Amino acid sequence: MKMIFLGKYTANALAGLIAGSDRKAAVETLLSQIGGTLEEMMFTRGEYDIVVLASAPDGTNIPGVAAALRASGAFEKAIALEELDMADVVATAQKISAAYKPAG
Repeated sequence: MKMIFLGKYTANALAGLIAGSDRKAAVETLLSQIGGTLEEMMFTRGEYDIVVLASAPDGTNIPGVAAALRASGAFEKAIALEELDMADVVATAQKISAAYKPAG
C-alpha cells in the first residue's frame, strides 16, 4: 500500500536539519520498522517542508506511523494519506446507497 506523508517541521527540528541530521536515513529506519520502504522524499517550499512517498505492507501501520511522528514533537503538522482502491470505495458506496433510507 502506498502512503504520502506531508510534514511541517518545528523550529527545533529545522535547527537539527540545518545542523546536518540525515532525515533520509531516519525515514528509512522508521519505515523498516513496519516492513515499509521509502520511494521518494522531497523537501518542499510552501505549507509543508517535507513530502514522503512510501510503501507499507498494509494500511494498518500508517496511522501508527503518523501518531509516532506527531508525538515526537518534530512536526507542527503531520498528515498521512493512504492510497485507496477506488473501485472498492465505489462498490461500498453503491451498496450503502441502495440500502440506506434517510430520515424524512
